[in-house]
Amino acid sequence: MNTQQLVQEIHKKKSFLCIGLDVDLTKIPQFLLELDDPIFEFNKAIIDATHDVCIAYKPNTAFYEAYGIKGWKSLQKTIDYINEKYPEMFTIADAKRGDIGNTSTMYAKAFLEDLNFDSVTVAPYMGKDSVEPFLEFENKHAILLALTSNDGAFDFQTQNVDGKELYKVVLETSKTWKNAQKLMYVVGATKAEYFTEIRKIIPDSFILVPGVGAQGGNLQEVCKYGMNDTIGLLINSSRGIIYASNERDFAEKAREEALKIQVEMCEILSNNN
Repeated sequence: MNTQQLVQEIHKKKSFLCIGLDVDLTKIPQFLLELDDPIFEFNKAIIDATHDVCIAYKPNTAFYEAYGIKGWKSLQKTIDYINEKYPEMFTIADAKRGDIGNTSTMYAKAFLEDLNFDSVTVAPYMGKDSVEPFLEFENKHAILLALTSNDGAFDFQTQNVDGKELYKVVLETSKTWKNAQKLMYVVGATKAEYFTEIRKIIPDSFILVPGVGAQGGNLQEVCKYGMNDTIGLLINSSRGIIYASNERDFAEKAREEALKIQVEMCEILSNNN
């Protein structure tokens, strides 16, 4: 999916909500554990209940890798289901990969070619040859970690490097890489006050924003400082939606929580024309 198609879906659904599919078997409804593939069945129910009020799904691959080959098969079934039944959805493999060039090439093939995700999150620490392989695929994207929502973000990302914060160096440097127009960026919702400066560096790029909901990020603040002419935001919520209930009504309750956010997004879009 290219960015123009993504923008069209945002306007069509009046939503820029991304739902994180981070499945923990200790948190899902217990009756699902009786099924052959409880992870996939949980995801399938959430997807069927929310596909019309969100524009993206983001499985964090750690929640699948933790269960070995069974978990990886569940991830495969989940992305196949989305691609086949809801091909209009933007999909993100939240894998946070990044290694020397030939290794990154294989990571890119795994997520963008074999699994057929639209995008994958990538760590920038090893520089351009660890990221550029992810940018070689047509209509695919790398989502670069820029300024994250965790407490440890301040250990490195905001440190001063020759008079400039490191995350700004990452943003500016990444713009010089081959196929940089395919880059998106991760900026945490709990860092809303930084969006003004970030938009000066990457005014036109899409930003994936985790941290709204369970982590305390404020949607209105993020949109005030982070929205651009094409919206340019993918607001992710995971736990606050998918774990709204651990009873048999879990998918219905997930939809209710997603709809609350979508309604707020619709109002924001209306106010911003």
